[in-house]
Parts: sequence; C-alpha cells; structure tokens
Amino acid sequence: MENIAPIAVLIDELRSEDVQLRLNAIHSIPTIALALGPDRARSELIPFLQDSLDDEDEVLLALAEELGKDFEQYIGGKQFAHLLLGPLESLSAVEETLVRDMAAESIAKIAGVLSTPQIEEFYIPLLKRLSQGEFFTSRTSSAALYPPVYSKVSWLIQEDLRKSFAALGADDTPMVRRAAAKWLGSFVKNLSKEHILSDGLPIYRRLQSDDQDSVRLLTVEDLIVIAKQLTPPEVKEQLLKQIRHSIADKSWRVRYIAATHFNELAEAVGTELVREELIGQYVQLLKDNEAEVRTAAAGQIPGFSKLLEKEVILARIVPCVRDLSHDASQHVRAALANHISGLAPLLGREPTIEHLLPLFLHLLKDEFPEVRLNVISKLETVNGVIDIELLSESLLPAIIELAEDKSWRVRQAIIEYIPLLATQLGKPFFDEQLGNLCMSWLGDTVFSIRESATVNLKKLTEVFGVDWAKVQIVPKVMGMGQHPNYLYRMTTVQAITTIAPSLNLAIVQAEIIGPLLQLAEDPIPNIRFNVAKSLEVLAATYGDTAEGREFVRQSIVPVLEQQKTDPDADVRYFAARAFQKAQPVDMLG
Repeated sequence: MENIAPIAVLIDELRSEDVQLRLNAIHSIPTIALALGPDRARSELIPFLQDSLDDEDEVLLALAEELGKDFEQYIGGKQFAHLLLGPLESLSAVEETLVRDMAAESIAKIAGVLSTPQIEEFYIPLLKRLSQGEFFTSRTSSAALYPPVYSKVSWLIQEDLRKSFAALGADDTPMVRRAAAKWLGSFVKNLSKEHILSDGLPIYRRLQSDDQDSVRLLTVEDLIVIAKQLTPPEVKEQLLKQIRHSIADKSWRVRYIAATHFNELAEAVGTELVREELIGQYVQLLKDNEAEVRTAAAGQIPGFSKLLEKEVILARIVPCVRDLSHDASQHVRAALANHISGLAPLLGREPTIEHLLPLFLHLLKDEFPEVRLNVISKLETVNGVIDIELLSESLLPAIIELAEDKSWRVRQAIIEYIPLLATQLGKPFFDEQLGNLCMSWLGDTVFSIRESATVNLKKLTEVFGVDWAKVQIVPKVMGMGQHPNYLYRMTTVQAITTIAPSLNLAIVQAEIIGPLLQLAEDPIPNIRFNVAKSLEVLAATYGDTAEGREFVRQSIVPVLEQQKTDPDADVRYFAARAFQKAQPVDMLG
C-alpha cells in the first residue's frame, strides 16, 4: 500500500478540478520522487509527468521550473539527467511563451550537467527536432538551446549547429528570427574568431537588415558582443556599415536601444572609431526627433564623454547639452538633469562655471519638479569641482522655491534631500539660509510633510551633532508646544519622539522633559496619548545607565501612573503600555 501511495496521491491531485491543488501537486514532485526512490522515479514518475502535459499554463510553468531545479538528483544523478529532456521538449513547443521560455531555461540548466556522450546522443537530436519543428513555437524555443552545448560537442556537430542556427535566422516567421536575434550574442561568444567571421557575421547582418523592427532592435546587443570579439581594425572593416544603420534606423525603437547601449558599444569598438565615427553618431542621437531616443541618449552623456578629450566634449557634447536643457520634453530634461553633473569632473573648474553652471540654474527653474530634484540630488559631483559659495549663491533661491512648492510631494522630496544638502553646504551656511525653512515644515498643513520634517531634524542632528541641535532645533521645537493650534503641539510631541534617541540625557532633562510633561495634561486626548508614546521612547532610550534609570523613576513613571487613570481609553492604553516598558527600568534603579 505504501508503495502505491506517493504516485497515487499525485495522480489524484493532478486530476483535481482545483488549479491550486494541481499547482501544489507539481511543487511537491521532488518530495514524491524522494518517496519513490530513484528507480521508480525514473520508471513511473517521469513517464507520468510526460503524459500530464495537457493542463493550465500556470501548472505547466510550475512543472517546467521544477524540472530545472537540480531534479536529476532525485532520479539517480547526472547519468540519468537526459531523461528529464522528454517532458521539457514537449513543454518547449506549447503556445504560452512563459512556459516555453521556462522549459528552454530548464533544458539549458540540464545541459550543464550532461556529459558529451549524453549531449550527442540525447540533446542534439532534441535540438534538431525543435529547430525543424512544424510549428514556430518549437523553433522559437530552440534558439536558446544552442549556446549551452556548442563548446561541448565535436567540430562536426559544431558545424551542423552553426548551419541550423543560421536557418533560424532566416526563418519565415518573425518570432523565430526574433529568438535567433535574442540568442545570437550568447551563441557568438562560443565561436572561434574564424567562425565569427565566416558564420556569425552573416547571421548578424541578415537579422540586422530584417524588415521587422522587433528583430532589428535585438541585434544591437549582438553587435556589441561581436565587436568585443574583434580587433578595432576588423570592427571598422566588418561592422561600420551596420553600426551606422542601427544608429540611423528608420524605427525609433531601434535607435532607442542603440542610444541605451551606446556606451557599451563605444567601449567595444575602441578609441579610434569613437573619435572618427561615433561622436557624430552620438550627436545625431542627442538631436533625434523622438523624445524617447533623446532621453536614452542623455543618460549616456557622462559615460560617453569619459572616452573623449576635454576639448572635444566642449566642442561637440556641451552644445547638445545646452539644446537639451531647453528640450520640449520634460522627460528629456529630467534625464539630462540626472546626468549633467557627471560632466563637471571631466571639464574641471573654469569650464564648469562657464558652461555648466548656467545650465544647472536653468534646470533648477524648470517648471517640472522632477527636473529640479534631479539637479539637486546630484550636486555632490559638482561640489567637488567648484567652491560651495558660488554653488550655493546660485542654487539657493531655486531650492527655497522648491521647498515652498504648492505640490506637497515636491516639498516632501526636497525635505529628503536636505540632509544631503546640509552635508554639502556646511553648518554656518545651513543655519543662515535653510534653518528656518526646516522648522517651517513642522507647521505644514500636510501630515506627511510634518512627519518627514521631524525625520529630517533627526538626520540633521546626526549630521551636525547634538550641541548644534541643542541650540538650533530643541528651543524651536519646544516653543511650538505652547501654540494654540493643537496640530503644532502634536508636532512637538512627535518631533521629540523621533529626535530624542539622537540627543543626550542632559538635553532631555534640561530642555525637553518639562514642556513635554505639561503636554501630558493637554485638553486634547490625541496629544496626551502621544506624550505617553514619547515617554515610552525616552524610557527605552535612556534607561540603560544609573543616571537614566533615576530620571525615568523620578520624571516619567509618576506621569504614566497618573495617565493610567485618564478618562480617555486610548490614553489609558498607551500609558499602561509605556508604564510596563518603563517599570523594568524603574525596578533596576
């Protein structure tokens, strides 16, 4: 009976109407294989799975995945791994792309554990069947299966594989050609230089001039792989025409991919070709008539400029950057704002002040908040090149404008950059120019801003130190506790809760605890229970020294005792919780 159980349970569950139950059954096949033992897993489980392939796509996807997770260990080890190819071959030909891709991925993993005789006896025939399959689905899947085994087989079979892959690249169905383009790069990495030139390049050229742009756009990455395998003179001789075609393709999607990978391409082709040819091509992309292409090209500016001399950057790249800073598309300007600062270290102090600083200022006044924030977030790079006075003089008005923006999300984003700005600008400048601004956010009408403002004060305390906080933050925060509007008083309590762990006991005793305990008797219950939460944090933070325990016993515990009898249920709850946390501290004292 026990012998029948595992496979019988699986059969029952796979016949269930409930998809979830069938999915669970598939995920449990490693356990079932273990229960059956290697011999029965090979003789019963694998054939059963082979016959269970008429199911929902998500069940088939799970099966394709399970078979690729070192499943050979359950059927007797590597020498039997080829048995798993049967079910996976069938899964590689189904209609659903996700299932096919997962099956191909699992077959490729299994290829890694097969010996050369196993590959030649079982894998290569499977590859041929899929490559010559009647339906395009199996031919599509086959493209992924060439790279894993090419280097493991004899030269005769390698010759066959090159021919078969070339046939996929010339297939009538665009989906198959697309798969060939997708996997050509991985396949070419396994070829010798001689075979790249004799076989790899013709396949690439054919796909690169395909009439479908969805095929052509996949060849950009193939181009980079091939260029890396060749010498710069060979690239110039063999690939220059294709490089020009891809960058000037009539489809914007191909140009977009070329722009996205431009730096990789530039590094692959070598310095000489970059100077002779690619600068012109890159300028062409920066001036493209499609905003998506210009956005992608803008993202490559610092990386590409690293390959050029300073004079060339000033003559060819900076004029384009100037045009992009006035681009009609906000996305182009945002991408530029994110990367323009990368030019500063390459240009040095004077050119940065002359050429880039005006552009920073222009972008900081952009109507689109993301553009302004991108400039601010990357100031550190510029700060290393030009002095802080000049930078802050120019940038501060723009920062203050952002801090008072009508959109609360913009205000919140700028708050998050304040600690970074504080680090860059230094204490004196910060106190003079931005200190009051940081305090004003505590009274913002939007709760998220008030909350971010308290976290900001905590981070600033960590940047500038406790003594600075004692003078600059604590008096202002505690002063708000007397405000007639309860929201301001609430902010004081929440700010104490957030900042207290970054201060020290002396400041808490001298400046904070008195006004906080007054708020414990506030007429608004919300404030009273937030005081209880704050006292809980203070007790936990400072209760680990003798002095701190004494402070908890004398100042915190009596107030919590009193709050435990508060008329409001919430206040009583939070006071009791805080009292419980403070008690062990008090006992230790």
